Amino acid sequence: MTYKSIYFIGIGGIGMSAIARYYKFKGLDVSGYDRTPSELTHALEAEGIRVHYEDDPQCIPSDIARTLVVYTPAVPADLRELVYVQERGYRVIKRSRMLGEITSGQTCLAVAGTHGKTTTSTLVAHILTEGGPGCSAFLGGISKNYGTNMLVSHTPTVVAEADEFDRSFHQLHPTIASISAMDADHLDIYGDLAHVQEAFRIFASQVSETLILKYGLPIAPEDTPAKIFTYHFDDPRAHFHSTNLRLDATGHYTYDLVYPGGVLSDIRVGTIGWVNVENSIAAAAICLCYGLDAQKVRHAIGTFEGAQRRLDVHLNTPGLTYIDDYAHHPAELESAITSIRQVFPGRRITGIFQPHLYTRTRDFAPEFARALSLLDKLILLDIYPAREEPIPGVSSEIIFRDVTAPEKVLTTRDELLSLLEKEQIDVLVTLGAGNIDRFIHPITEMLEKRL
Repeated sequence: MTYKSIYFIGIGGIGMSAIARYYKFKGLDVSGYDRTPSELTHALEAEGIRVHYEDDPQCIPSDIARTLVVYTPAVPADLRELVYVQERGYRVIKRSRMLGEITSGQTCLAVAGTHGKTTTSTLVAHILTEGGPGCSAFLGGISKNYGTNMLVSHTPTVVAEADEFDRSFHQLHPTIASISAMDADHLDIYGDLAHVQEAFRIFASQVSETLILKYGLPIAPEDTPAKIFTYHFDDPRAHFHSTNLRLDATGHYTYDLVYPGGVLSDIRVGTIGWVNVENSIAAAAICLCYGLDAQKVRHAIGTFEGAQRRLDVHLNTPGLTYIDDYAHHPAELESAITSIRQVFPGRRITGIFQPHLYTRTRDFAPEFARALSLLDKLILLDIYPAREEPIPGVSSEIIFRDVTAPEKVLTTRDELLSLLEKEQIDVLVTLGAGNIDRFIHPITEMLEKRL
């Protein structure tokens, strides 16, 4: 069947919008629904993609036979548009299935793991674009080098962020893949850590040539037909690891990469923080196994500007710094805060955190409290519910009460800006996966006035 139109239910999601852009590039008629306008939906509209914000089946293309409908599991099952297309015989598939179909028959380089996927996959795409033959890429964030979450190339190589949510990554069959972490997350889907890890083993079994694992992850050779390599920030037992690590005055690290082919010296990481050293090692491992020239890999890592909302520096002066990060899991918070602490030693770090999902808050409240206690001051917002209904007894308070940071404040989104007006700020970081990103511009403007 040749489709004329593709209709997206939940088009404003980061993964959905990338696929929408891809098919717009391919010349199809692309349109869709999202609940609320955002920077992403405005960008899609500017690119000629029709987006509406009312749940209205009349907006769906009427040619059932030549319209493909793609939806995200983040939308509720009783959404009128979703029910309409299911009842009337449209072909309706999940976003993950669509990505699986796009990557089928091409060389797929997939980046999986409960943390680090977006930065690592964006860096792999950048290395291939700047130092290699190019690639198409479906990213979970906006590349700061290219201003988009999708790259298109005629080279039959696709870089994909392999998302474990809803077991989406089981739709992918990569040639080369990496796994950065297998921590407990999405327990509303998986139930417990054992089922999370089993899902990653299934993913590993679908990798055909090379699997690059964070050193120590519980995946064995019998779990995959691929050849296994390991990587680590600095553990010499890993096949790929850093040595001779140096931190400069601007917060950027330079290191030598030890890898099976020898030593690649003086790699300067274009983004700040120790966590981005480790992400760059994973990206380098993928690209070197793919066959790229080592010096081109080295150069491209240095010109990488990062992904939006991943240790994203908006203001950086000796006495006033503002960074934004997508961290929404305790392990990600710890990585972000310790990275910032190393880059800005001796400075006072204030963190604003918006918990994401009632279930995640319920499942990890003690771990959130421990990670947020690494701050000098915590400003904790109310929970961003996303797709969930409230759970009795679950609020930000169950995190807040156990935080041992020297200072802590519990507030709401409506009160945040007026509270910040009175704050003495040295290093400020906003953290979370909800709509806390709506505060980035107002906070940046407020702090710039202090300079």
